[in-house]
Amino acid sequence: MPHRKRKVFEKGHVRKFLVVVDESPEFEAALIFATRVAARTGGALTMLYVIEPGDFQHWLGVEEVRREEEAKKAKALFRLARMKLARANCEEVPIEEIVREGDKAEQIIELIEADEDIAILVLGAASGDEGPGPLVSSLVAGSRAGSFPIPIYVVPGELELDEILALA
Repeated sequence: MPHRKRKVFEKGHVRKFLVVVDESPEFEAALIFATRVAARTGGALTMLYVIEPGDFQHWLGVEEVRREEEAKKAKALFRLARMKLARANCEEVPIEEIVREGDKAEQIIELIEADEDIAILVLGAASGDEGPGPLVSSLVAGSRAGSFPIPIYVVPGELELDEILALA
């Protein structure tokens, strides 16, 4: 993966913090951290939900219904994320919501390449014995780690709200 030339953020340009939306407990830590840092630095938040390929691709009707359900789920998770931000008093940044289809890691990279204003990826790390989670493992410690086009912040998922706010 070729490195993207870093953009110099001048006045009038907004640095975007990318957060991948899912149902994991650690997502909230990444969301709040990214939003607070974006607010402090004059940035914006981009929330990405990826509809991953299903096992029903040979049954087109079933696959189409699954995609529609995933799109509805994405909208519900975006609403839930905004509610969590409101409860944490973290609503003061512009928020962009994006839904894409495909492999999660590939869609993240494609979005970063397509939007040069995305400057930082913020991920939440799981705290269980299974490791930090598949996305953190593949992007931070996997084969993409040394050549990822932008910095990746990894926020421990077990942090309490006051700890996240203090760090951000």
